[in-house]
Amino acid sequence: MPFLQGSARTRQRTVLLVGTVVLLAALVLAVVLASLLTHAKQEVSPKMLKWKDRGTTKNLQEVILGRCYNYIAERYPELGDKDCLKIWESLKDAFIYKDPCNITSEDYQPLMELATHPIPCNKSLFWSKTNDLVHRYTKSNQNFLTLEDTLLGYMADRISWCGDPSAPGINYESCPKRSECESNPSSVFWKTASKMFAEAACGVVQVMLNGSIEAGAFRSSSIFGSIEVFNLNPDKVSEVHIWLMQDIGGPQSESCSGHSIKRLKNILEERNIKIICEDNYRPVQLLQCVHNPDHTDCRLCTNST
Repeated sequence: MPFLQGSARTRQRTVLLVGTVVLLAALVLAVVLASLLTHAKQEVSPKMLKWKDRGTTKNLQEVILGRCYNYIAERYPELGDKDCLKIWESLKDAFIYKDPCNITSEDYQPLMELATHPIPCNKSLFWSKTNDLVHRYTKSNQNFLTLEDTLLGYMADRISWCGDPSAPGINYESCPKRSECESNPSSVFWKTASKMFAEAACGVVQVMLNGSIEAGAFRSSSIFGSIEVFNLNPDKVSEVHIWLMQDIGGPQSESCSGHSIKRLKNILEERNIKIICEDNYRPVQLLQCVHNPDHTDCRLCTNST
């Protein structure tokens, strides 16, 4: 009997030990699985976000470097001391592995310092809703420079980029639009660059606006209306010339006496900046007429009756 009782106690201890080991193993497995699931969530969740705008431009590094070298070689050889590799690295560092909805102007400060260059007085040309026309004009007339005609703007024009907290740190599938989050890489970049471009302007400043926009040629929500106009330095800018362009044969929604132009005049005059407005500035209108030479708006003179 003592032998049988001892065997029973041994079996009980064995069962208890096995049960404890199984329980511990289950707990360890649960902890490991929880850790893996949490890690997987952290890694996958950013990838699962699908933004509404196009993703980062393919071969972004090559595009930026190519534009940088081309700009210096073909347009402004005097900027030969610019380091295109450092410029690319500073752009990459501004957004890679970062939340694409949490970008700040400070992220771009190193890039701004490396890529900006002086703009001669009387050459700064701002624009709003005239993207195609204004850049056709600056290509034909080297006396004026838009932001996109500077090194900084030339490199970034019409391309896209945004980061992702998980590897590889860049989202090539989609990037957020301004309507999804205002502090996205593209919006912050252009706001920061536009502010610096306006601050650097001096002498007579030009701005090309669209007089065929029903909502008004001057819009407070535009980059020009919300950033650039308020960062023109009255101590450096003597006057602003507005070229109010209407589409050839298109609607003539506003002239220089229109309501939105009056608002712009008030803003500038309050800042002690003189303003001159001209409807359909002829040199630009002639460029419009290249595509529609026979239209009545394009006749140099008309027969009087």
